[in-house]
Amino acid sequence: MNIKTNRKAGFTLVEIMIVVAIIGLLAAIAIPNFVKARSTAQMNACINNLHQIDGAKEQWALETKAAANAAVTLANVSPYLKGGTNCPLGSADYTIGNVGVLPTCPNAALGHTL
Repeated sequence: MNIKTNRKAGFTLVEIMIVVAIIGLLAAIAIPNFVKARSTAQMNACINNLHQIDGAKEQWALETKAAANAAVTLANVSPYLKGGTNCPLGSADYTIGNVGVLPTCPNAALGHTL
């Protein structure tokens, strides 16, 4: 027994609108979390760079028997660094400072500090 109808297979406009609304809601929830995760990752990378610079300064001071407050330049510590003398958030260089002084980031107001 075959029942003949003239309804064609497919989605209705209401069904498509519901799917689009759900996708929009999920995107509205997910995008702020991605932005926050990105800024947290940049901050952590910057802090790790600051730790490396501080360790390189201390190692340079020990190897050269420098004074406790000796001035350090980037050329002095660059052999001890793998790279990363710029903050990942911007292109500004770190302030290396003297031996015994922590290096600083130009974005310290955003939490990029040791």
